[in-house]
Amino acid sequence: MTAAEALQTVQFVTIKERRFAVLSAEDWEALVEWVEDLEDTQIVRAAFADLRAAGGDRQRAGWLTWDEADKELWIAL
Repeated sequence: MTAAEALQTVQFVTIKERRFAVLSAEDWEALVEWVEDLEDTQIVRAAFADLRAAGGDRQRAGWLTWDEADKELWIAL
């Protein structure tokens, strides 16, 4: 299901003069996944813009080597 489809399934209820949007858990999860994908896409675009600005030099762009990234991941765990 796409985010647009999930948004179309929303139902509204009014309780004590407050309006609430109601989604199924599945539709909510689809929206969360869509937002996460959008954020990931923005991160990748920014990283490639940095790389392009650095003339393709990964080190100048601030990218880690595979070994450095692997080491940081193990430290984080």
